[in-house]
Amino acid sequence: MKALVITVLSALLVTPVHAASKADFQAGEKLVKTHCISCHASSFGGDGSGIYTREYRKVRSLNGLKAQVTNCNTMLNLKWFDDDEQQVVQYLNQTYYHF
Repeated sequence: MKALVITVLSALLVTPVHAASKADFQAGEKLVKTHCISCHASSFGGDGSGIYTREYRKVRSLNGLKAQVTNCNTMLNLKWFDDDEQQVVQYLNQTYYHF
């Protein structure tokens, strides 16, 4: 019985975190598609993803990715909140960088 209770409580604790991560990922994806892709596509062609996968890319670490997202937010005056930036970082890292 004790093992069952522990298993159920563990499942309840893990599920909301996973759901939030998926929601953050999807929010980051939406922000990238809405605000980033058109500029990246005009600069690098195709669907714009070449900016993330090119051999001579600027971003080489998770801290570098965070800094670059903050830089784009500031330079383009996107007015994203810290949470928005973090969602974009999560999406880009999981999709392209894998730091």
